[in-house]
Amino acid sequence: MRWIAALTVFVYHVRNFGYFGTGQSGRLVNWAFGAGAAGVSFFFVLSGFVLAWSVRPGDRARIFWQRRLARIYPVHLVTAAASLLLAWSLIPGLRPDSVQEAAANLLLISSWNPEWWQALNPVSWSLVCEAFFYATFPALYAGLRRLPVRGLALTSLACCAVVVALPWANTLYALNWTLYSSPLARLPEFILGVSLSLLVKSGGWRGPGLDLSLAITLVGYFLTAQVPAEYGYAACTITGLALLIPAAATADLAGAPSLWRRARLVRLGELSFSFYMIHLLVMLTGRALFGPGHAHHAALPGLATTAAVFALSLVIAWVLYVHVETPGRRLLLRSSSCLPTTAQPREGRCRPFRARAWAQSGRTCERCSADRRGFSGPRRSCR
Repeated sequence: MRWIAALTVFVYHVRNFGYFGTGQSGRLVNWAFGAGAAGVSFFFVLSGFVLAWSVRPGDRARIFWQRRLARIYPVHLVTAAASLLLAWSLIPGLRPDSVQEAAANLLLISSWNPEWWQALNPVSWSLVCEAFFYATFPALYAGLRRLPVRGLALTSLACCAVVVALPWANTLYALNWTLYSSPLARLPEFILGVSLSLLVKSGGWRGPGLDLSLAITLVGYFLTAQVPAEYGYAACTITGLALLIPAAATADLAGAPSLWRRARLVRLGELSFSFYMIHLLVMLTGRALFGPGHAHHAALPGLATTAAVFALSLVIAWVLYVHVETPGRRLLLRSSSCLPTTAQPREGRCRPFRARAWAQSGRTCERCSADRRGFSGPRRSCR
């Protein structure tokens, strides 16, 4: 699902770059992917869900923050360096206005200043939001985990209501808040994910199944084109996402058949972060090299351009994942107790969904009877 969300953001930027012009094909792309920014909302909700789901017994805040820094910072640092290189060579528009702006981006605080929200690598504004979420997570989790099922359900409903109400209040009262990139304004989406995760873990989730949840999400997605832009990034899709993510987790726990567990989609999901971080720089470089003429008004040239940008972005994402993201995370965690120990799996390996379900239970694996921290083997084995 992470891959589908990243792909939606990619095609949203294809639409913004005008690869298909303003003709019939351009209007079709605009209709299909004009709400692609909702993919970032999916990431925010999913982030809260997964972090709450994977809390380890005895976790300390410092270790948690170290793991999260190791997860996002290596790719952020490399793509920020690439942005600076491009800024002083091909893309002057990427140049920061001051050293303070560049430093704020490297420190993951730039989006707190509305004028700096797209500093260096433009998509890194979402990492600033994630960094704020990580900072607040230990306190949020400590409070929310004490709530009963009813309290978690009410918290989830309240978060959905806030996401819808913020753009309404901003428009009605002319508050001029910068909601899209504001870490504080996006926090309810993250809290929603944490609440839903605890609700599922407690056995209190009573939402619809995966198919109906996906249908509701799609309805909200296409509704986005009918509402003002302020509502487009999250308000129309938040209800669907609040149903879809727990439904997917519940299906995983039950071992129900699911398209999303196919090995190739899981692998693409692993590449999704690096893909998200690099794809816009590839697009900007293409525009700098070939000029505005690379934006086409016919379907076939637009598709060819999109395919080329996609393929190059995916290749670079793979390089980043293999040579930056994975080794960078290991390097930052090398001296920490939060790095899993190494052990050899027994013959019966767990399928990914069983590994996830078992890892959260705090017990040993049903099929290989190994401790949940004891695997660092192939992708399909327990981790």
